[in-house]
Amino acid sequence: MEMSLTRINEVTIILYALCVLLYFIDFLNNNRKAKQAAFWLLSIVWLLQTIFLFARMFETGRFPVLNVFEGLYFYTWVLVTLSLALNKFLRAEFIIFFTNVIGFIMMALHTFAPAQYESAAVSSKLVSELLLIHITMAILSYGAFSLSFVFSILYTIQYNLLKKKKWGKRLLRLEDLSKLDYMSYVLNVIGVPMLLLSLILGIIWAYIKVEKFHWYDAKVLGSFMVLITYSVYLYIRIVKELQGKSVALLNIASFLVLLINFFLFGSLSRFHFWDS
Repeated sequence: MEMSLTRINEVTIILYALCVLLYFIDFLNNNRKAKQAAFWLLSIVWLLQTIFLFARMFETGRFPVLNVFEGLYFYTWVLVTLSLALNKFLRAEFIIFFTNVIGFIMMALHTFAPAQYESAAVSSKLVSELLLIHITMAILSYGAFSLSFVFSILYTIQYNLLKKKKWGKRLLRLEDLSKLDYMSYVLNVIGVPMLLLSLILGIIWAYIKVEKFHWYDAKVLGSFMVLITYSVYLYIRIVKELQGKSVALLNIASFLVLLINFFLFGSLSRFHFWDS
């Protein structure tokens, strides 16, 4: 029963992460399709959470709010319920997105905190799976940033060819500037929330697993530096409404920060190893 309930929570975490990603896209671009997809995913999350609550009520014979972990779960359920109501009746993308980021954090804390599980085997397995989800999401975000970097490089090449009026087969084989710029932007919109959620899960794992976790660890600081750098890119691209070569160069510089974090800061980290 305990493992079955934790499996429900793990599926819920994955769906919730996709939901937050879509709400982030809607928050930035006012994308109706992303908002509708996020709403239906959030509805599924709410349904799974409700099933879990009733299963716990059946298992314990009481309303499950009598300890901190049960309280966290009910708090998350309340946040999801409020988000669904806001999504249905109000245009409040900013509030909905950040409410669900908080909900995701609380849900992850509840799901992966080992103290609430009676079985040590279940607890250990969940902590390992938390690390797996964290690494997978980090790699996916890095993949999105890498493709975005490629598009920015192609944009720079295309821009220089056009400026120097070098017409030829190379120019024809490249996409037009507006499409290269847009694809680079879209991939960063996907990568930033994915990296944010990965960092949230990574910090939760570190607090559970690492005896001496420090916020000033090189890998932790480097990862937040990457997140801030790409967030600045999105701010300049959306709020300042800047496009063109300068933004492409900023994106290239952001990817260099990512590489420094991955190769240099990773080697300097006191605890961040792939085999942890």
